[in-house]
Amino acid sequence: MADVVAYIGLDWADERHSVHLQTTDGRIEHLELEQKPAVLHEWVAQLQQRFGGGTIAVALEQRRGAVIHALLMYDWFVLYPINPKALARYREAFRTSGAKDDPRDSALLLDLVVRHRDQLRAWVPDTVESRKLQALCEQRRKLVNQRVALTNRITSLLKQYFPHALDWVGDLASVQACDFLVQWPTLAAVQAVRPSRVRQFYSDHNCRKRAVVDARLAAMASAQPLTTDAAVVEPLSLAVQTYATQLRTLITAIQTFDTRIAEVFAQHSDHDIFGSFPGAGDVCAPRLAAAFGTDRTRWDSAAELQSHSGIAPVTERSGKSMWVHHRLACPKFVKQTFHEFADQSIRFSRWARVYYDQQRARGNDHHAALRALAYKWIRILFRCWKERRPYDEKTYIEALRRRGSPLAKDFA
Repeated sequence: MADVVAYIGLDWADERHSVHLQTTDGRIEHLELEQKPAVLHEWVAQLQQRFGGGTIAVALEQRRGAVIHALLMYDWFVLYPINPKALARYREAFRTSGAKDDPRDSALLLDLVVRHRDQLRAWVPDTVESRKLQALCEQRRKLVNQRVALTNRITSLLKQYFPHALDWVGDLASVQACDFLVQWPTLAAVQAVRPSRVRQFYSDHNCRKRAVVDARLAAMASAQPLTTDAAVVEPLSLAVQTYATQLRTLITAIQTFDTRIAEVFAQHSDHDIFGSFPGAGDVCAPRLAAAFGTDRTRWDSAAELQSHSGIAPVTERSGKSMWVHHRLACPKFVKQTFHEFADQSIRFSRWARVYYDQQRARGNDHHAALRALAYKWIRILFRCWKERRPYDEKTYIEALRRRGSPLAKDFA
């Protein structure tokens, strides 16, 4: 490992986070950070500039998965996740009252990594290709979120003055829809052109089902405006044109990301493993590979990843009361990855569909059932990843039958 140029003890809290930093000359600094991703990344950029990208050892509580996930994006950090129980015992050695204080905890974490780094297990960054795949997948997802926001905004505006367009443009998150709304943002505009021109527009956008096009042209000819108030139509139609132009750019950008993700994932060492899972497809498979990484020593058990991702539920007790809820402090993108993969898997995996239906029959809502399914999938994914072998649906179903699983009795 390269020489360490600085040590950091980081105690992550719900609102403000305590940081103790020690340089190689023994000088210690303390600061607090707001609970905002932008603040975290700005602080990281300052560290990189200050220490020239040299290796920085960071000690933080292991349960703070979201922070670990964010810092792993930078290859000059060497992370030392400290078990919360270990930190509590270390705290008690100096403070028998058991009182907890964030600034003091960050100082204790700093002391641990400075004095006992040789006895701690480092959580080193993944390979360049793996981190590149992770960043590509995360940035793509942010673009998708923007696309959803824009389509929702356009839908809301059209409903106020031109609801007919929602039936004529096709999928609103498509190039065809964007081009239609830019050319004809109002009912008057589309009714003013010849039907042959509209028909040619559909043909140019690969919409060639004659019955569909004829029905739309007939509806255009007979449609009545929802409103003719210029104070409504003109501002809203201009806004729709603006958002449609932005949406078209986003759609093209997402396609570019899809192409690049496919190229990077094709060269990934675990491509065949994650590509073998039912429903993973071109979107979820690269995200699963990015969530696991390539370092087989990173996760000792599936339970660690279940907790880190936020899929494992949290049980809280107070007196005689006990309640269970899903985790909030977790890397949201990783949690979303497993959640969405579980949703896709019920369309392609027999046992996943049966398990999902059983969860719904017990009264769980859609998302609770998907989290329960994702919890099971992580164990399977972990086993295949650890043993470097692709998933086989038939093998798993046979294993369920041999064990007498309740799922097996519902298979044909």
